[in-house]
Amino acid sequence: MARYTGPVCRLCRRENMKLFLKGDRCHTDKCAVERRNYAPGQHGQGRVKVTNYGTQLREKQRVKRSYGLLEAQFRSYFAEADRMKGVTGENLLVLLERRLDSIIYRSGFATSRNEARMLVRQGHFLVNGRKVNIPSFSVRVGDVAEVREKSRKIARVNEALDGVMRRGVPSWIELDRTAFKGTVKTLPIREEMTTPVFQEHLIVELYSK
Repeated sequence: MARYTGPVCRLCRRENMKLFLKGDRCHTDKCAVERRNYAPGQHGQGRVKVTNYGTQLREKQRVKRSYGLLEAQFRSYFAEADRMKGVTGENLLVLLERRLDSIIYRSGFATSRNEARMLVRQGHFLVNGRKVNIPSFSVRVGDVAEVREKSRKIARVNEALDGVMRRGVPSWIELDRTAFKGTVKTLPIREEMTTPVFQEHLIVELYSK
């Protein structure tokens, strides 16, 4: 699957909000949004006419970029969310949070989803005791994601765990730091998915046209 490989700080600046794409750097005053709170490019500080469509598009881009997806993959998640019972926008966010790379990030084993995706692809994690190296693998309630025994000395994983208290672990995930395990206790509810804050109903409106 193709992925974006360009500079990520400009993505946060373009969306005018922190998407937490650069790990611990996003929590310091070195964050690009803190230092240059305007869109990238020579016209970034110009006045922009905001339309209803533009607002919906920007919200879609924010969610898509936060989870590191390209358009085709994001559309497939939306189509699946639309087929499910319940509120489509909330279904979409839950499906994205259930991705293995997102679970690894939320559990504190990586400082960003990009880093989590890299670690998963390199085969450093087990799900229910079996090796899984597919970042888009959908985790279910009760599943246990853990760092492989021989990968527990990786510096990046341990550094991420050292800062887990600052970033926080959501209540729907139980982290056993000493055992390098993260257990999905329940599916997340909308109120627990607040960083960054999304208006997912705008995405539904955009794709419903």
